[in-house]
Amino acid sequence: MAEEYPEFQLRLPHGGPTARGRLLSEMGTNGSQKMVVLAGSPARPEVVPSFALRTPSSHRLREKLIAERAIRETTTWSGWLEVVQDVECNSPSAAGDILVGRSCNGWLEWKTEDGRPLADFLEQVWAGPSRAWLVRGAHPSGSDLVQRVWFLEGRVTLAAPWLRPDVAQGVSKEKLRTLVDADYDSTATYNEKVQLVDELHAFFSRMRPGDTVCTVSDGRLYIGEITGRVEQRVAEDGSSYLRRPVEWGREGFPLDGLPEELRQQLSLKHDVVDLTTSKAIVDGMGVSDEELVEEARDAGADSGAEPAALTARREVELPAPTEELRARLNVHHVEWLHELRNLLGDEKQLIFYGPPGTGKTYFAQEIAEYLGGGREQVKLVQFHPSYAYEDFFEGFRPLEDPQTHEVAFRLTAGPLREFATLARREGNRHIPHFLIIDEINRANLAKVFGELYFLLEYRDRSVRLTYSSEDFFLPRNLFIIGTMNTADRSIALVDAAMRRRFAFVELSPRIEPTAGLLRRWLAAEGKDPEPADLLDALNARIDDADFRIGPSYLMKPGVFRDGGLERTWRTKILPLLEEHHYGAGVDIEGRYGLPALRRAVVAGSGQDETNKGFDPE
Repeated sequence: MAEEYPEFQLRLPHGGPTARGRLLSEMGTNGSQKMVVLAGSPARPEVVPSFALRTPSSHRLREKLIAERAIRETTTWSGWLEVVQDVECNSPSAAGDILVGRSCNGWLEWKTEDGRPLADFLEQVWAGPSRAWLVRGAHPSGSDLVQRVWFLEGRVTLAAPWLRPDVAQGVSKEKLRTLVDADYDSTATYNEKVQLVDELHAFFSRMRPGDTVCTVSDGRLYIGEITGRVEQRVAEDGSSYLRRPVEWGREGFPLDGLPEELRQQLSLKHDVVDLTTSKAIVDGMGVSDEELVEEARDAGADSGAEPAALTARREVELPAPTEELRARLNVHHVEWLHELRNLLGDEKQLIFYGPPGTGKTYFAQEIAEYLGGGREQVKLVQFHPSYAYEDFFEGFRPLEDPQTHEVAFRLTAGPLREFATLARREGNRHIPHFLIIDEINRANLAKVFGELYFLLEYRDRSVRLTYSSEDFFLPRNLFIIGTMNTADRSIALVDAAMRRRFAFVELSPRIEPTAGLLRRWLAAEGKDPEPADLLDALNARIDDADFRIGPSYLMKPGVFRDGGLERTWRTKILPLLEEHHYGAGVDIEGRYGLPALRRAVVAGSGQDETNKGFDPE
């Protein structure tokens, strides 16, 4: 006896009238249970522009019904159409599509009178947000199944050549692990079995009707909707494979025109990939902003809420620097700040380099906070000679179990992985996030970055991680600013790979904005310009540009107390120069002390008479 289902209802958009439908036990040609739209149901008079592109079969059915006058104008509901005879559809989604004139997840949008979704009445279909999947269509022989089989027959398949027949839909991952260990004992490595279990479990138990499925063929992305249960079949050669029915869209989208985040996930080297984090992007493919807003309004979203698909397609925008920011940072021109913004927008990685005291870390933090919108979007780490990949990205570290107090080595995420996860979260993906790496040249960069070097240059790709063996990519909204002290290690020692992946911006007393920074700051604070005159005279006597002294030493409150300038000169500046000239026999006090510099300033020259022609080397 056929199973009895309650009558289901579908509320039409914009507070429209309610349609009625009945679910059948009989299966449609697309593998889903059929559904009948009952006579007397209302239908929307127009369709959204993307209807034919996203659900071509439903579009054709609706056009056919209108041509046959099974759907026609009515006096029952002013401004609406009416279904004048029972219409049998291949699936609940198709039944909803022809009524609302757009793509409709019928398993969720058809509901009983008391509000329960149709999904509650079916096995392996459940209420809640649908997911998105990538399934690759390469046959073991190397041929492309997508064009040759999937589109023609309306399905998606997954090879499982050695898996025993009659595995139950909804099988647990643990059960699948046992079956794969036994059935693939001598035909797959351990890592291959782990990956196979994940893919089979997704296809058997995690996918459901109403989910979005994507595939790649001939350089294009194709999108469809899963419409039915999984089936296990045996091919002519005796090998096993799985299949699910799919309603494919009409056209594909060129891969090189896809958003970066989606290209990153499509680069993952698996036959089945969970694309749910990019589902909003997929849902918006081929749909205008106006249509997305209309669909969200049809679905009952708040009028002020932005649709997820519209948020997902928003570019990561760095705000334009203002005159107020220029004045606060005491730089010479706002155009210099615009150049930094453009460099970050183009390269996503930037390094400030220069001698000590030139404000590299200060500029990095202030600019990152401004462009990111606050301190919450900025994280700072400091490199040192013993810093390693395990400290920066991920590695095994001794951790104590809070309950047993036993210490064991556990895989632990480092600051880069944690921050990348934060930047990738829903709601954060269009907000710029900045990782500041202070003293970036003090660590062995090749050792610290490892395989991540590749991602710094190829942001639309992924890599397989060393420890977790997971696929990882850098989010499009993650920017990196490094600082490099050229007095600690010459910039010439940075390898070519690092130079190619970062834009380099010099902060040095010999050029702006650093050259006049102290003088501008003193004027803004209403202080005597003498410290700027002394600093200029000092740097005129230092031949090596990497060891000239930056202005930040003289921009602290202690400098302007009684005896503060002398104290700062004696304890901060002269020790740096003593280290620089160590073993050279230079009279540090006579050449760089305040008395000598003050005489030079008074004489109007950066070099006093006693030091003319003096070679510090």
